[in-house]
Amino acid sequence: MEIKGKIIDCLPVKSGQSSNGEWRKQEYVLETASQYSKKICFMVWGEKIEQFAIQKGESIEVSIDLESREYNGRWYTDVKAWKVSRDTSGEDPMYSVRADNSHPETFAILNGDDIPF
Repeated sequence: MEIKGKIIDCLPVKSGQSSNGEWRKQEYVLETASQYSKKICFMVWGEKIEQFAIQKGESIEVSIDLESREYNGRWYTDVKAWKVSRDTSGEDPMYSVRADNSHPETFAILNGDDIPF
């Protein structure tokens, strides 16, 4: 499932120790951009916290999994992010620059050189 919106809050990182070892998670609050906007709190686990590098104020699309579990007669639901995409709809693709230079033909197009085909 994918959800688009703007990050309105980044909650503190939580960590602990379990029988499987050390764990870390961070929760974020995303507000959807619809007529009746919704606020959704989702979490990111482990090394994905640094990999996604989510910042307050960013517009993103989050791919999530939903999972519920029962404990002592109550049900708890987790909203776990497994993929984050930045919303680049406001950017002009001709001025977007790749983070790596592994495709020199892209750089040539951005600099206004002849198209490489």
